Amino acid sequence: MNLKTSALLLSFFAMACSSPQKTEKAEPKSQVQEIVDNAITFHGMDDLDNSSFTLTFRNMDYTYINQDGMYEYTRTQTDSAGRVIFDRMDNDGLIRKIDGDTAELTDERRAAFTRSVNSVIYFFRLPFGLNDPAVNKTFVRETEIKGKTYYEIKVTFTQEGGGEDFDDVFLYWFDKEDYSMDYLAYLYHTDGGGMRFREAINQRRVNGILIQDYVNLKPEDEGMDIMTIAELYEAGELKLLSEIINENVVFKKR
Repeated sequence: MNLKTSALLLSFFAMACSSPQKTEKAEPKSQVQEIVDNAITFHGMDDLDNSSFTLTFRNMDYTYINQDGMYEYTRTQTDSAGRVIFDRMDNDGLIRKIDGDTAELTDERRAAFTRSVNSVIYFFRLPFGLNDPAVNKTFVRETEIKGKTYYEIKVTFTQEGGGEDFDDVFLYWFDKEDYSMDYLAYLYHTDGGGMRFREAINQRRVNGILIQDYVNLKPEDEGMDIMTIAELYEAGELKLLSEIINENVVFKKR
């Protein structure tokens, strides 16, 4: 047997003994993940991780910048004494400046300002945040609200990465036809706790992103089971608290 033949036989032997390469298949998405992903796409928020926006809410100006997980939120307002108050929140925490001077804050007040700034940004970006690592999503059911069929999704949070509000509970209702997020409700425990139900209004697109305001309602008994709050809304048994109006919205993709 010559060297060339030996080399060929060794090559064939090695190929025969080697295990075939396995092509890894992506795990199929769960129903709840499919719903949330479709909703984020419908709302035009797929690229919100690398974008910026500005808005005005209750006479306060907010800015948002997010670049690959590095974020900066700001809020600027003028108080009754005419002082300009500037809050800046980023991955390292929050600082407050009053007329340009850094304010000394207790841990309690810093936490309160952080919740306040983060809350406005969080709700404005929905449903984008529903794919955060700390989010636990559960498909509840298909249900009807005002004659339209919705997917009802329940969201809870893991303690690690879920922030101080990790024990809050949220419900979302996504239109079965186009996946718009038309309603949401939440049970919260900070600042005395409570329960809210929001109905989306004034839906419009800015630079391709769906912006919506909300009617903000609450049940008479805020200790009730949040899983029945949609039925109370349908029955007209929720009390109007306020309207959530986002103004002067400008989006930029980075």
